[in-house]
Amino acid sequence: MISDLGITRVQAFPVAPVAPVGLSRRAQGFVEVNGIRVPRQDIRSHRDTWIEHGVPAAEIDRVVAFQDRWGGLALPPAPFYEGGPRILRVGCPERPVAGGWSFPAGGCRVSMAYGFMIGPDGAFGIDASRWTPLHASTDGWVESLALAAHAGRWARTVTRIKGKAVDSLDLRGYEPVPEVQGVTDTWWRGKDSLIALYRGEAIGLDAPRCLEAHVYEGLDEWGIHGG
Repeated sequence: MISDLGITRVQAFPVAPVAPVGLSRRAQGFVEVNGIRVPRQDIRSHRDTWIEHGVPAAEIDRVVAFQDRWGGLALPPAPFYEGGPRILRVGCPERPVAGGWSFPAGGCRVSMAYGFMIGPDGAFGIDASRWTPLHASTDGWVESLALAAHAGRWARTVTRIKGKAVDSLDLRGYEPVPEVQGVTDTWWRGKDSLIALYRGEAIGLDAPRCLEAHVYEGLDEWGIHGG
């Protein structure tokens, strides 16, 4: 495994971010109202050093692209995974994740049994007992944060269901929420409710007790969609 070689940490005052192109209006608003942007690390200057340590040029290009889009963005805590990354920022690519190279997506807010990673296909996930993709991209992760914040604000009730009881949820009549790009974690939209299913820890840590669902009920049309 290659360490966080050659990355210089920069400290400066944060600024209000501009949301990356391609997010939903809901997620754009979430990023720009609730996020802050701290200075991005200088990744390009470490390209030659990383190549000398065996990192393929194409993988460095992926890291640079992530850093240009997401680097330095700090968002409010996620409702699961102990809040998710404190700040979206890269580290040196590592091998292996099944199927290729991965790289860190940002440090944890608290001590955790896993880290947040970007997989070979661009998925955002956790590197626990096994690589577990949560969303097909970081866009999907951010969309899920925005939807959780929106649903929590507008729902009349929010119910948390844990462990085996999650399997009893009846999703008939619900449709998947496409913008979150769910892989292991998914969101489901019903007539007047939203359901978030968090399966990542249960799968990644082989710990069924960690399975959790959040059910947001009593939503009107705005609450269901919100942009």
